[in-house]
Formats: sequence, structure tokens, C-alpha cells
Amino acid sequence: MPVWSLPPSRAAELMDDPALPAADHVAALGALATINIVSRTAAHMARGITSLRPAPTAVLRIVDVACGGGDVTVAVERRLSRSSAGEPAAPRPAVVGIDISSRAIDRAEQLARRRASGATFHTCDVVRDGCPPCDIAVSSLFLHHLDDPTAVTLLRHMAAAARLGIVISDLIRSRLGLALAVLGTTLLSSSRVARVDGPLSVRAARTVPEYRRLLAAAGLSAATIRRTWPERALVIWRRPDAAAGITT
Repeated sequence: MPVWSLPPSRAAELMDDPALPAADHVAALGALATINIVSRTAAHMARGITSLRPAPTAVLRIVDVACGGGDVTVAVERRLSRSSAGEPAAPRPAVVGIDISSRAIDRAEQLARRRASGATFHTCDVVRDGCPPCDIAVSSLFLHHLDDPTAVTLLRHMAAAARLGIVISDLIRSRLGLALAVLGTTLLSSSRVARVDGPLSVRAARTVPEYRRLLAAAGLSAATIRRTWPERALVIWRRPDAAAGITT
């Protein structure tokens, strides 16, 4: 194994524990929101969404799978809304965030109200129940929580639900990524949970070739993968018949 490679390791993360105290969970979600701002996650995902959009159309229905505390969901909705306000041909975004955690959904709803965002949220176990129908299904920092068979199931659910395509942002497993996770969670957060879970997340993530194999197993071998700062993979898959457009 090359010296710069990092062997895979999946261990239970503190934030996935249902018994985690509410205050610790909320603090960890806040830390993740800060990290997402520094990582420009919403900006990368909004550009990916725009690249999938045919024109013209009135409404673009987007589902954010495993939205957590909603920071990326709200930021994406606000970015797309600003674009549609300044561009007559741009569609109005209708963004829905779903997550299995009712605690995370509560925080997301509060955030949307504070930011005057039109994003809405509800609880859903997407692995069990599938993804709601939409034009584009998106997700950030969720795939690394799942083993390969479960991740393939998720990807198939998202692809089946999305009429245009999917956009996914997640970590790349590397020693650089691990170093950035340790540094970022130390400097940007006081959350004990974030400082434990950040490095665990990188170790559980995939390399670019592993993402390609995962996508191929899900029937999405035509997807593109682009590396983005800081050591993340941006996956964009366009449905082959997406040129047919969107109903309004």
C-alpha cells in the first residue's frame, strides 16, 4: 500500500448513537455546519444541480437525502432562489430535506425559519422507504456512514426517484483528508463529538476508484466524479433520458 494511502476502517460514530444527549447532538450539528461553510459544500452542490437542469422550466424539485441539521439544504435553496430571482428563465427551487433523525429535522426547521428559507423538512428512513419523487436527488456526507451493499441500495433509490439526476458530495479517504479532519475539527469546533467523528468519517470514506466501483454496482457508471476542496468527491449523474425536460 502506498505511504499516502489510508486503509479503510468503519467504526460507529458518536452522532449515530440514538442515546447521544441532545445538547451534544446539536453542538455536533453546529460544528458540521461550520465545516460545510469552510468546505463550500453548498456552492459545489448548487453548481452540480445547475449543471443537470434543462431549460426552460418553472419549478425544480430537489430532495436532500440525510440532510442532518439542514445547513447545506438551506444554503443550497437560498443560492438557487437568488439565481432564479435574478434570471427570468431560471426555475424556482422547491427543496425538501429528509433525515431519519427527528432531532436533526427540528434543528433544520428552526434554521430555515431563521434564514427565511423556503426549504421544508420531514423525517424519513430513505434506505428502508426509498427517496421521494423529485427532479434531482442530492446528499452530502452520508455515503461514508454506509457499507457498500447499503450504499448501493441508497444510490439506486435516489436514481429511481430523480427524473434528472443526482448530486452527491462526500469525503475522500486519504492521509491528507485525515489530517484536514483533525485540524478542522480542532480549530473550527469545540464539539467533542465532532472531534471524534471527523477522523472516523474520513477512515470510513472511500477513494475515488472505490466510488467508481460503488457507482457501477448501482448502475450509475456514467456518473462523473470530481475532487473538490477539502479532499471531497463531487458525484454527478445525469439520467440518460433527462433531456426530455421537467413537468412544471
